[in-house]
Amino acid sequence: MTTDAEGSEAHYFGRSPLVASKRSSVTLALADVHLTLATDRGVFSRGAVDAGTHYLLQEAPSPPLTGDLLDLGCGYGPIACVLGRRAPDATVWAIDPNERARALCADNAIANGAPNVRAVDADDVPADVRFEAIWSNPPVRIGKAALHDLLARWLGRLAPTGHAVLVVQKHLGADSLTTWLAERGHPVRRLGSRQGYRLLEVGAAA
Repeated sequence: MTTDAEGSEAHYFGRSPLVASKRSSVTLALADVHLTLATDRGVFSRGAVDAGTHYLLQEAPSPPLTGDLLDLGCGYGPIACVLGRRAPDATVWAIDPNERARALCADNAIANGAPNVRAVDADDVPADVRFEAIWSNPPVRIGKAALHDLLARWLGRLAPTGHAVLVVQKHLGADSLTTWLAERGHPVRRLGSRQGYRLLEVGAAA
């Protein structure tokens, strides 16, 4: 959870942030992509791209080059914009309950040469879309039950050959989440571990 300049917590997973807008920008420099991203108060990790997100973007396998891809919990769009740049012929769906975050993501996609990103409310993703890949730094602070519901909903929409890449902090339940996913029939492989984060590859359930 981010904290604004006055010290109050900003509930970035709510629909409408309670703090006034004050845009700024951050940079994201990867080996293959360099982005300048607009950010704002009331969105996740507004001061810099989160370390877990950065780890995912550095180490995730190359995304499928076509089809439908999903950034689950897009925030201001670092994952969605990287997916859009790395897979320009794919359609990248970027969803987040936070209206301000979605607007930032849409602006950042255009500004950073990723016009194939669609930043939308979750209910606006067509029901027949199946994802070849899902990349996410999931919002674990919404609570275990809500997180499980969120992941069950969207992992259930993986294409049969699709996979998700999730980055989760170890001390926030990465290992128990791995167990829960496996119990639901998802093959799970740990791609790596760094600075307290687990990087997980999750396949479609049988």
